[in-house]
Amino acid sequence: MRIALFITCVNDLMYPDTGKAVVSILERLGHAVDFPAAQTCCGQMHANSGYRAEAMPMVRGFVDTFRRYDAVVAPSGSCVAMVRDSYPRLALGDPALEAAVAEVAPRTYEFAELLVDVLGVTDLGAVFPHTATYHPTCHGLRMLRLGDKPLTLLRAVRGLELRELAGAEECCGFGGTFALKNAGVSAAMLADKCGAVDSTGAEYVVAADNSCLTHIGGGLSRRAASTAKPIHYAEILASTGSAQ
Repeated sequence: MRIALFITCVNDLMYPDTGKAVVSILERLGHAVDFPAAQTCCGQMHANSGYRAEAMPMVRGFVDTFRRYDAVVAPSGSCVAMVRDSYPRLALGDPALEAAVAEVAPRTYEFAELLVDVLGVTDLGAVFPHTATYHPTCHGLRMLRLGDKPLTLLRAVRGLELRELAGAEECCGFGGTFALKNAGVSAAMLADKCGAVDSTGAEYVVAADNSCLTHIGGGLSRRAASTAKPIHYAEILASTGSAQ
């Protein structure tokens, strides 16, 4: 397949190793992966804050950039949900854009979706001799309905001990601009999530969105007894067992 990597803003600016992990895995599976330099923000922050008009150039830019690929993959359930769920509604009233979105959005996948549903791969031969607990992020859980796809991939990793997270499906409190506009509520939700992570005793907390992991990691770093480190599941799947 000819696959395009949609890196997303957070990964591009703060977590390049996640993007590198996605590319290394797909290339190891024999697929060509492009990184279209014309890609920009998906417009989620703008649209979610009510700035529909300001988001539209990014919607058009996305479909123009990615429409020639067999598949588009992003290591972010949040941004993929924006493309698949919000783009069709934002495009209403513009027939040309509606058609372009209808063509590209169904071929835009979160990484686990591409591996499990499209490529039919569940065991990548990864080795990660550590303990970890998995937090299913909200967009992946509720909008993309990823289910246990990321866990299916993680369960095949040699040496990885997965520990169940209490209240796993509860939001971590990030929610993008929600954490800024409702800081008190966000902090309370974060405290609950960090407490649940700590109770597992795991070395790592794993998720499909680095934005949520940034939030959780920030909370854990402020708890004296916390030792768990945040990591995107793609980096575990790319691991060969070397020290982390």
